[in-house]
Amino acid sequence: MAAQGQAPGRNFGSSDVLVDELFATTQRLRAFVDGRLREHGASVSRLRTLRVLARAGEPLRMRDLAELVGNAPRTTTTIVDSLERDGLVERVRHPEDRRAFLLTLTEEGIRRHREAEELDREALTAATGTLEPAEREQLRALLARIRTAVGEEAAAAGTDG
Repeated sequence: MAAQGQAPGRNFGSSDVLVDELFATTQRLRAFVDGRLREHGASVSRLRTLRVLARAGEPLRMRDLAELVGNAPRTTTTIVDSLERDGLVERVRHPEDRRAFLLTLTEEGIRRHREAEELDREALTAATGTLEPAEREQLRALLARIRTAVGEEAAAAGTDG
């Protein structure tokens, strides 16, 4: 039997039902937003890549993009290849390193990034719209406490948090 508030059959193997519910909520939220974006030929992964390139303020190397997006380099390469085929990203020669390329958004990439950001905002507003402002702040504060605890634990263990 599922714990109160937990979806039946959604046990992720954690020893804490709260962690399972956080994971299930994150998975559902991503699937919800991804579904909204896919209706318009976008995805969460593609949007994150476009977002990083748009906000970087300068062309990026593939490895820097992968690090900023938080993906494995191979995953980032696959996404960039797809974005390049669609005319949203282009590779330009690095001015100092002839072997390297830099990634930049095309004009169409800039336009599609703006559209995808608006779709993302609309989807997230629909998903979180039932929360009152005070509830949003409370949830943010609680999540920050968990991140801080994990960060402190990771720092004590000598790893990045």
